Amino acid sequence: MASDFKAIPLIDVGPLVEKIDDPNMANDADLLEVVRMLDDACKEAGFFYVKGHGIAESLMKEVRDVTRKFFHLPYEEKLKIKMTPESGYRGYQRIGENVTKGKPDMHEAIDCYTPIRPGKYGDLAKPMEGSNLWPENPSNFEALLENYINLCRDLSRKIMCGIALALGGAIDAFEGETAGDPFWVLRLIGYPVDIPEEQRTDTGCGAHTDYGLLTLVNQDDDICALEVQNRSGEWIYATPIPGTFVCNIGDMLKVWSNGIYQPTLHRVVNNSPRYRISVAFFYESNFDAAIEPVEFCREKTGGAAKYEKVVYGEHLVKKVLTNFVM
Repeated sequence: MASDFKAIPLIDVGPLVEKIDDPNMANDADLLEVVRMLDDACKEAGFFYVKGHGIAESLMKEVRDVTRKFFHLPYEEKLKIKMTPESGYRGYQRIGENVTKGKPDMHEAIDCYTPIRPGKYGDLAKPMEGSNLWPENPSNFEALLENYINLCRDLSRKIMCGIALALGGAIDAFEGETAGDPFWVLRLIGYPVDIPEEQRTDTGCGAHTDYGLLTLVNQDDDICALEVQNRSGEWIYATPIPGTFVCNIGDMLKVWSNGIYQPTLHRVVNNSPRYRISVAFFYESNFDAAIEPVEFCREKTGGAAKYEKVVYGEHLVKKVLTNFVM
C-alpha cells in the first residue's frame, strides 16, 4: 500500500544502467544506492521518475512527435489500421472505445503487442495472435517505434534487475520462466480537446493499476494530466520532468513479491486546452508464466502466500477482451 507521499521520487538510474550487467559490479556502492532508492520508491509510492536511463531525450520527443502526427491525420487515414478482434486487438481505436471499469476513456490510441505467431501458446493466446499494424504515414513510424521498443525493453530489464536486488533476490531472479522472454505492450495515446460536448468527460483514462511488472511513461513535457493516488486518497500529479520516464509497478510484481510492493492507482484527467501525447511501454512477464509469490518474499512476509497463482497471459486476455467497445 502506498504511503501518504506528496511527491513522486526521482531516481538517477545511471549507475544501474551502466553497471548492472557487469558481474564484478554487484557490490558497487553507487549501484547499491540506486537499488535502495528503488526499494524505497516501490514501497512508498509504487511510482518513480527515472533519469540517467540512457535513452536520448531527442528520441523520446521524436516518438511523441510522430505519434502526434499520426493522430492529426484525417480519420479515414487512421482507420486503415483500425483495431479489431481479427487483428489480435492491435491497431487504432477511436475516442471512447477504450473502457476502464465500465466508463469510456476520452482518448484515442494505437495498441501494439509482442507479435504472437498462431499456436505459439496454444489456446491461451488465441484472441491475441497476430502482428502489429503499423501506419504507412508518417513513413518513419515503424522503424522509429521498433528501435524505441528495443531500447525500452533493455532499460526495463535493467530496472527489474535492480528491483530483484531491492527485494533481496538474485540479480537474475526475473530471468528464466518468470521474465526471461518478456512480453511487452506499447500504447500510443492521444488526449484530444475537441470532443463533442455530449460525449466529453474529464476522464482521459479511469483509475486503474497496470497488469504486468513495470511501466515506462514518456509524456508531453508541459501538460499535467497523470495523477497518482496516495494512501489518504489524495491525487498527486505526476508533473512532467523533461527527459525522464515516469515508472510504476504492476499487478504481477505485487503477486511475485507477496505484496511487499503494491501497484498504485493512477488516472489521467483531461483538463488541458492542448492535445496531449503519452507513450506507455509495459514490460511484462513471459506470456505463459505462472506468477506466484516467490519463496524469499514469502519468508519476509510471514511465510504464507497472500496471493494465488496467476497466469499472466490469462490475466491479460481477460482484460483485453473486456477493455473495448467496438
